[in-house]
Order: sequence, then structure tokens, then C-alpha cells
Amino acid sequence: KRHLHLNLKYKFLIKKCQYPPPSFFFNARSVLCNDPDMYEIPVNVPVDTVKLRIEKTVIRRIPTEAFYYLVDLKYLWVTYNCVANIDISSFYNLKQLHELRLDGNLLSTFPWESLAEMPNLRTLDLHNNKVTSIPADAGRYLRNLTYLDISSNKLTTLPSDLMDICLVAYPGSHPRLQDNPWFCDCRISKLIEFSKIVDNSVVLLDPLISCSGPENLAGILFQRAELEQCLKPSVMTSATKITSPLGSNVLLRCDATGYPTPQLTWTRSDNIPVNYTVIQETPGEGVRWSIISLTGISYKDAGEYRCKAKNLAGMSEASVTVTVVALVSTERSTSIKFTEKKQSRPLFDGRKNPKAVTNGSKKQTGEISKKGEETSLNTAGTAEQNVTVKNLRVISETDERVTLTWKTVNATSNSAVTVLYSKYGEKDMLPLSTDSSKNKVTIDGLQPSTQYMACVSPKGVPPTKEQCVIFSTDSLNDENGSQFSILILASSAACVVVLPLIFFLLYKVLKLHVKPKTAKEADLARETYVKFETLSLKPRTVSAGEQLWARRYTDESERLLLCSRSSMDSQMTFKSEGSRSEYLC
Repeated sequence: KRHLHLNLKYKFLIKKCQYPPPSFFFNARSVLCNDPDMYEIPVNVPVDTVKLRIEKTVIRRIPTEAFYYLVDLKYLWVTYNCVANIDISSFYNLKQLHELRLDGNLLSTFPWESLAEMPNLRTLDLHNNKVTSIPADAGRYLRNLTYLDISSNKLTTLPSDLMDICLVAYPGSHPRLQDNPWFCDCRISKLIEFSKIVDNSVVLLDPLISCSGPENLAGILFQRAELEQCLKPSVMTSATKITSPLGSNVLLRCDATGYPTPQLTWTRSDNIPVNYTVIQETPGEGVRWSIISLTGISYKDAGEYRCKAKNLAGMSEASVTVTVVALVSTERSTSIKFTEKKQSRPLFDGRKNPKAVTNGSKKQTGEISKKGEETSLNTAGTAEQNVTVKNLRVISETDERVTLTWKTVNATSNSAVTVLYSKYGEKDMLPLSTDSSKNKVTIDGLQPSTQYMACVSPKGVPPTKEQCVIFSTDSLNDENGSQFSILILASSAACVVVLPLIFFLLYKVLKLHVKPKTAKEADLARETYVKFETLSLKPRTVSAGEQLWARRYTDESERLLLCSRSSMDSQMTFKSEGSRSEYLC
């Protein structure tokens, strides 16, 4: 059955295609398939075929690896059919192919990457199709071509690389471009300039190629059109780095030049959407500027902002970095360096998130430097020599805000302190404005999971290490959470231990009062005694109405059990006001 099927298929192929005998001039096999009812690429074409022509059929697509077995094929013509789709691997293994003609079909796109499977290809004919565009990277697959026909399509422009290859690198093999609706702008300015070159030895371009747009150039021949060349954008920002205090307003400006006039867009390096007010203006041809307004900035607004300029010739970008700092006073930032006569303990306890610490030696001095010169911290008046700052603590509020508290000794109503802070390890410290009547200050705009150093000292007096604290914006929350967890755990453990004991005592008391005592238990209670020491208290004057001990109702068995004296002796002792007061244990 399989043999019969192959024979029938071969006879069908013979009916559909023609095999003319080799001629004297062309001693190779050539196959022609032109049956108007053929709707797919024929198979089982003789493997020694050198030229295959498939013409005037209703074939709509060329499948994957349709000719892979035709290793000697040099000429492939699939012309004037209905082909609208070609797979990227349709021409697989055609290493010897020299000429590929696909004119007269319905192709809107062509797989330019497939040309890599045909290293010996010299002629590519796509005339009279519906190709609308050619990708920018198509030029690298066309370097070996000597003939390219893309006329009578729907092309409006060409990539710059393709024009460089076809018009400059190979001046003797210019593409056929006529009968396309060319849009004459700077993107094809090279093509228009090339059409104006006069060379009597060779026809460079069809002299009748004309523009279809824009409206002011419609119908104008390439040789008469005047276009400016595209100029890639050049972009710059007003500043590369901006540092601004928390809550302030910041304007970022970007200027660009190029032809055509570039379009400007703002983006962030962390891909966060830019939801700010953007103003753009074009003061002249080829010039454009843009301003982005950041109002009431917070720490989340800090980062890198990129201004991108794009036009037909390419794209360029410039960036500006915005840094947000906490509110500062008019005092200048200060750099602090500590020196000690003997080595002190390290400020960190070696854990991943160090707690706030104030360890240090008492014998130490502070060295303050501004721009490398030794100066004093006193910028507002005489130093407060008698005021001392102690017990500096850090209270966490949020990941971006902490509160410093401290105590001042020998402070007056006019005494002032200096508060400085910075990231741990940085030399420059930022001062904070403080209220002299309050012993606390809040620092805003801190970065989460970051170590900081803060110092509080009397006005004009260098801070000591005891007046400085190192803290981390995440360790404080962890510490509070751990303390709360320990408190819950301890409370739970106490409840587990105490509650059973309370229930046990209640059970015993209820059992003692409810259950009647037998004669045997009474005898046992009389014979069982425990030695107690008498508790002697200081004499106490008690009124007749306050003798609570005299109104205690105690049965006989309890007295015999708890007291080594007889009931009569105990009662006499209780009623004796002049003697030492004795209480039952």
C-alpha cells in the first residue's frame, strides 16, 4: 500500500510539474510547476534538481524546511503565486542557492534572518509584494547580495544601515526602489542625496523616483527634493547632583538638541513611575527643554532621574541624582573625630543589627575640623562650660524617624545644646535646630536599615563619646519587639506555674471546710504539732473598734494545730494589752 501510495503521488507530481530534458547549454535538471490548481509546495522533487520554478499557482505559504533535500539547488523561483507567509526555516539547507525570486506574491513581511541559511545567495527579488517595512538589523544579512529588488511594495522609509550597505559599500549593486510610497524626511536624506549623483557609466537610481509625503513634498522627484540630514539628539541636565532638605520643592531641567526636534521623557533608574508635573517647550526648530517639578519631597523621592531624548536618528539620555536630607539649621555641617588617651571598648557588640550604645572612656577629647582646619564649635556665643548632657537615649518611632532624649545638669533657662547627626562612618555631621526648653529632638528623613551616629553636647563644647550614640533604624524596632515577646513569654510561664498552685490551694481550703473531720483525724491533729517561732512586732496602739485579731473566729482544731500553747493561754495572751503582742502565724 505504501509503495502504491508513493507511485500515485509521484504520478500526481508528474502531472502537476514538468521535467524538460537537459539541453546542450544547460546540462542540469530543471523542474517547472505551474498547475493553477496546485495549493502546496510539491514534494519528492528529484534531488539532483538545480533549478526549480513554481509559478502561477494558488500556494499560500512555504512551510518549514520545504526544500531541505535539494542540496544542489541553485535557482529557486516562486513567482506570481499567492504566497503570504514564509517561515524562518523555509530555506533550510540551501547552501548552494544563488538566486531567490519571490516577486508577484502577497508578502507583507520577509524573514531576513533566513538569508543566513543561504551564504552563496547573490540575487533577491521581492518585487511586487506588500512589504511595509525593513528592520534595522536586516542590513547585516544583505552584505553578500549583488542584486536587491524591493520595488512596487509599500515601503515608506529605509533603515540607515541598509542605505550605507547598498549605496556606499557596494556602489555597483544598487537596489531597485521605485514604485514605493516614500515619505521624504531626514531618514532617507542619504538616499535622496545619492540620487543626485551624476554618473554616466552606470544608472545609480531610477530618476523618476518621487516622494509621496509629506504633503509639501508629495510628487517631488528625489533629484529635486531638499532635505536636512537627521541629527542624533544631544541632551544635558542643569545639574548632575542635587541635595535638598526634606519637604522642599525641587526643579529638574533637561535640554536637548537634534533634528528632527527630539521628544523628551523622564524616567527613574529604579523603574518607579514618575508621577510629577512635567513642563516641555520648543523654543525653536531642533531645540527642546523639559522641567519636572518635585513638590514637598520626601525620602522616597530620592534617587536617579533620567531624561531621555529621542528622534528619528536615535536616542540619548542624561541623569541627575537627587539626595534628600533632614531639616537643618543655618549652621554649617561639622566633621567630628574623637581621640582618646587609652583605647576604649568598641562601639558595636558584633551583632548584625547593633543596638544603640554609648560606651567609651571618660578621659577623651573631641577634635573638630572644618575643611581640614582646627576650629571651634562655638558659632553663636560663649561655650556652656558648666552644663552637662547625660543619659542620651534613642526612641524609635518609624523606619524613617527617631527621637533623641537626654538629661541636662546645671542647665539654666538660657542654656542651649548642639545636636549633630550623620550616617555612621561619614565625616560631615548635620546640625539640628532644638528648643532649649526641651530635652528631646526628632530626626526625620532617615533611611531604613541604616546605621547613624548622633551627638548632643552643650553649646560650643565638643561632644564626648558618652554624649554620642550609634543606632540603626531597624534594630530599635527589633529590640522593642524582642522585649515585648520576652514579656509575653514570661507572663505565660508565670500563669502556667501560678494558676495550678492557686487551684490546688482553693481545693484544699474547700476540702477542709466542707469535709467533716473524723474522730481519728481529730486525734491525729491533737497529736501532731509543729514548732513555730513567735513573731514579735512593735507595740501598736489599736482602738477597741480596730482589734481585728480579736474577732478572728478560729475553731479548736486549728488552734491546737498552729499554736503550742493551750487555748486558754492563747486567749489570755490575746486579751493582755500590756504584754507583747503575739500573732498566730
